[in-house]
Amino acid sequence: MIVPMKRISIVMRTHEKTSALKKLRKMGVVHLDERKLQNEKIEDLASAQTSYRKINDLLLSYAKEQKKKIGNTGEVLDEKQFLTTHERLVWLSEQRNSHLQHMDELKRDIEFLTPFGEVSPEDLELLKRHSLELSVYKVATKSLKDIEQNYFRLFNEKKDTYIALIGDTLDESVVNTRISFPDRSLEQCRKLLAEDEDRIRTIDEEIAGDIAMVHSYRYYIGKNEQDQIFENVQSSMDESDSIVSWLSGYIPETALDSFRTFAKENNLAYALDDPKEDENPPTYVKNNKVVSIISPVFDILGTVPGYREYDISMWFLMFFAIFFAMIVGDGAYGAIFFLGAIALHLKSRKATNAVVLLYVLSTTSIIWGAITGTWFGSQEILTSVPFLKSLVIPNISSFPELFSMEATTAQNTVMKFCFIIGTVQLSLACVMNIHRKIGQKDLSAVADAGWLIMVDSLYFVVLMLVINETIQVQTVAALVGVGFVLVVLFGAQGPGISFLKGLAGGAANLFTTFLDSISTFSNIISYIRLFAVGMASLAIAQSFNNIASSMMSGFAIPVGILILLIGHGLNLVMALLSVVVHGVRLNLLEFSGQLGMEWTGYQYNPFRETVK
Repeated sequence: MIVPMKRISIVMRTHEKTSALKKLRKMGVVHLDERKLQNEKIEDLASAQTSYRKINDLLLSYAKEQKKKIGNTGEVLDEKQFLTTHERLVWLSEQRNSHLQHMDELKRDIEFLTPFGEVSPEDLELLKRHSLELSVYKVATKSLKDIEQNYFRLFNEKKDTYIALIGDTLDESVVNTRISFPDRSLEQCRKLLAEDEDRIRTIDEEIAGDIAMVHSYRYYIGKNEQDQIFENVQSSMDESDSIVSWLSGYIPETALDSFRTFAKENNLAYALDDPKEDENPPTYVKNNKVVSIISPVFDILGTVPGYREYDISMWFLMFFAIFFAMIVGDGAYGAIFFLGAIALHLKSRKATNAVVLLYVLSTTSIIWGAITGTWFGSQEILTSVPFLKSLVIPNISSFPELFSMEATTAQNTVMKFCFIIGTVQLSLACVMNIHRKIGQKDLSAVADAGWLIMVDSLYFVVLMLVINETIQVQTVAALVGVGFVLVVLFGAQGPGISFLKGLAGGAANLFTTFLDSISTFSNIISYIRLFAVGMASLAIAQSFNNIASSMMSGFAIPVGILILLIGHGLNLVMALLSVVVHGVRLNLLEFSGQLGMEWTGYQYNPFRETVK
């Protein structure tokens, strides 16, 4: 559920605000209004944070290169030792970068000088002192015939030729590039490069010796971030004649009792009020342990319902589990996911929300695979294991011929099941809207009742058009018409709006309502994607099975096994992508759209202590 919020303003003595803020941070229940300021201290903290992260990333790269495992816990140096070590690592990092840049220059010089051989700046200078200055040019080979001066051909490079003139320069009429030599010889470049490489090896060894510093960096990066937030809050507080200071934010109603006790103990004054209609409080979603297992999906998607919207976590979990099972569509794939959940559980040594969610999704996939008789898309597995065959519901079987049924009948049954799921989910959205609006004494609840009538009626229209089921057309059309009229008459009604004004608003939205009705029809049809993707997954599995079956004898057996592994592996990956594309979409677009949700919320993030 979305926890109700109160608007809170907290007043404190200015000279006590630092200690009061630290206590408030330790309590960690007030979500403060965000006000980004800049001052010298905040800038210094931000600069230090950038430096910390840079060296931390450097140490992690060394750990990865040397395949050293870094645990979650380790020794943390005191601040003085940490800063001393950090300054040394920063200096080493800068030295290393400087040597790398120097090496790049040397490598370019070596690459340039190598074709010329052992040419030294001293030799060139000696020639110049004896009036024999050497001028080197790069000229297009085809332009050599245009040169009238005497020159020496040095070497060719693709379509160009390097030439040298002694005591003379090339005529400007010839297109050329004059070559300037580095101020060091090839031998000197190689020697300096070797010295840089030795120095970098020494620096690498010294930095690698401090890999354990990662634990200290984790701590001080967290502490620095906490300090930045604290400084920003303290600097942005309003003051009155340097006597009192105050700040504002939001607090969950569930934390009011503990906050009252806290305020009394710390001599803080505060004022509480309900958020105004034009305010957008943070969203604090708090669910029981069962429903909260869906939270990793919302975290990945980055979606947060608005404060005045619905928390659909429970419904999302229920329908998402069904969608996942139907899209994956194979009991064997579900078993693989279940084994993966066990492996993650053993590795983490605790049942995290992500692990439990994987258990649930894999279990529903196994159940759907069992009742449809789908195990690696193989009919042979089903026929050779009587127990698996006994679990199948013939009307929705992936292999209806084994139960003396026509394929069209089984497919139509599955499609009908998809439309039932869609109708139930969209109808649920209408009922939720009706329930909320009745509680708010909002007359537009009648319009949602009209949408409910239309959704349930359009379901039969979908059956008629998609699977040719016979329906009472006149009755269904009349119900759709009734629902449409109710939406037009009551769609613009609401608290504080006169009936006639609401009626005029509904009439003005007549065409929009018509388009929304068509959209509702298409939303029900869109649930057929559950059937289509599941069938596609089955067809892909069968194709790879057929390819591999012709190779399961003699020397070709390893190839056949490899085809099965690659084929079903790709099918598994595509199934997971389909879950994201289709399974999530049906919840976040079709269902949420019927609810009128826009997902405009932002996460409740109280001012709290993150590092002790």
